[in-house]
This record gives sequence, structure tokens and C-alpha cells, in this order.
Amino acid sequence: MKYITIICCSLWVTTAVFSQKLPKKKDVLKAMTSANAYFMNKWSDVGKPIVGKDRTRPSNIWTRGVYYEGLMALYQIDPQKQYLDYAISWGEAHKWGLRNGITTRNGDDQCCGQTYIDLYLMDKKEERIRDIKACMDNLVNSEKKDDWSWVDALQMAMPVFAKLGVIYDDNRYYEKMYDMYLFTKNQHGDKGLYNPAEGLWWRDKDFDPPYKTPAGKNCYWSRGNGWVVAALVRVLDIMPKNAPHREEYQKTYLEMMKALPALQRPDGYWNVSLTDETDFGGKELTGTALFVYGMAWGMRNGLLDKKTYQPIVAKAMNAMLKECVHPNGFLGWVQGTGKEPKDGQPLSYDKQPDYEDFGLGCFLLAGTEVVKL
Repeated sequence: MKYITIICCSLWVTTAVFSQKLPKKKDVLKAMTSANAYFMNKWSDVGKPIVGKDRTRPSNIWTRGVYYEGLMALYQIDPQKQYLDYAISWGEAHKWGLRNGITTRNGDDQCCGQTYIDLYLMDKKEERIRDIKACMDNLVNSEKKDDWSWVDALQMAMPVFAKLGVIYDDNRYYEKMYDMYLFTKNQHGDKGLYNPAEGLWWRDKDFDPPYKTPAGKNCYWSRGNGWVVAALVRVLDIMPKNAPHREEYQKTYLEMMKALPALQRPDGYWNVSLTDETDFGGKELTGTALFVYGMAWGMRNGLLDKKTYQPIVAKAMNAMLKECVHPNGFLGWVQGTGKEPKDGQPLSYDKQPDYEDFGLGCFLLAGTEVVKL
């Protein structure tokens, strides 16, 4: 009788997982449109500084840069003129410049360049690419390669290198990106920030061993790993098939994709602390959205098996649509800025994070890829 019960339970779990269907494309697009409209209405002045919990920052920082990544993705599948105008106005408001200027080596400052370059490709006005190219050229012409000491920086800066490599057909951008990426992966912290045994990344040197979660496990921050997934996906999407070191990015991407399914929560989300549900476990949008983005892209590009990954993506996307998107477009269950599971806690459906922009960007990236499936 016990074995029959176990078999029945196993069948029920399997059926529950595989019964998950992708949400209708129109429903995903409706949710993205609503969430984006909420944000654009709230931030009608694209150049307005952002008042955060500890300081005021210009609106070309990384949080806003991630939002515009999502907006440009949304524009691909729903090319509304207002979206393009909003992005162009943002670039113009900042004179297509970077926080801290062209001498900055901070990936957070360079994130805005992803959208600047996209807009340059639509209308090749030199001012749109001038500063971001000058900034990345400074990195290329420097021997220093240890700037990306936190994994978030991979998503902020790697796609910029990849885009410039394509535009100028110059392998130096690919080579510098690889050198900096490899230093982060293998040398930052004690032995690098990537753990190949588990296919996951520590956010920075503060969290690699001997640091442990309350339950004595490795601390893998969900959004930090999400940033790496997004970095790899965006670089693979941009780079030519014969670009240098592409195989390394694809290999690491696939290792991460292998690790993530078993860590998904029954409700469809991933915990902020991926392997320890006691470490502020619960619903969270940003990491979940970035994993959906990566998995949906992988299926669409033939790298991931749809039978395995589509139910996972469907479960997560359905959860976000039903439990995060307010009727007015506000997004709940978003962990604010930070670097670890405890930051911004506790989360809730109604709580407003310190910055609303990057969470929306993650959601738009995920939704756009799901619509493309």
C-alpha cells in the first residue's frame, strides 16, 4: 500500500508539473504593457534623478539601464513609437553619457550603453555611441582585468563589449570581455566566484566559502545568478557563431541551466537564497524573471529541451502574472537593490522596492522571450 501511495504521489507531481501550459501570448503582452505604462506614467520625466534610500542618483545608473534593456526587448515584439521616443529622450537627457564619464571602469555605469548602442543602430548618430565606445576602448587598452568583482557587473558590461565587437568587427572587444569574465569566474575571491560543482555563482568574495547560509549551505543569491544568466544569454544572442570564446559562455550557460530546475519552488518561483529555503525563502520576481528569460531564450535557440524546460518556464511565468502584477501595473514581490538574500526583506505583494525600474526590466525581458516561444 505504501508503494502504491508513493507511485500515486509521484504521478500526481509529474502530472502537476507537465500540466503547466504557457500563458497566452496576449495575456503576457497585456501584463507587460500594463506594467510598463505604470512606470512610464510615473516617470514621465526621463532625466529626473532617482531618490533612493541612501542617496540621489542620476537616471542613467544601472537600475534604469536594466529597465531600458527590457523596454527595447518589448519594442521588438510591440514596436510602439512611444517606447522608442521614451528611450531616445532618456539618452538625450543624459547627452548619451555615462555616470562618472568615459573614464569609469564600473560596469554599473556602462549598463546604459546597451540601449545607447541599440538606438545608434536604428539611427547612426555618432553622439549615441561616442561615449560608451570611448569608455570601453579605455578598458580594451588597459592591462587591468579585475574590475568585475561582483557578478552583477557581467550583465551590465559584457553585452556592451559584444555589441561593439559586432559593430566594428573587432575581436579586441571579445578578447577583453573574455579576460575580465574569466578573472571573475576563476580568480576573484579565494578560487573564483563560480562553483562548477554546483553550476552556480557566489555574488562576490563576501559569500564564497567559508561563508554559509543559516542552514550551513553555500549562499547563491538568486538575482546574482540571474544577472549571470542574462549576461550569457545576451552575449550569445549578440555574438557571431564564430566569435572567440563563444563555446565557454555556452558551456557555462548550460551548466547553470542544468542546476536551476531542481531549485524551483513548488509555487513556480526561486528563493532569493537558491539552495536554502530557510534563508528568507519566499516569492521573488527578479531572480525568477531572469531565469525565465534565460530558459525561454535557450528553448527558442535550440539549446534547451522544450519538454523539460517549458513546464518550468510556464509555472514561473504563470505565477508572476497571477501573483505579482497589480491591476494598475505595479509589480509586487520585487526584492530591492542589494547583494544578498536579506536585503529588502520582508517582501510582499504590496511593498514598493527602493527602485522599481530594474525589476520591471527583468519582467519585460522574461515576458518578451516567452511571447517569442
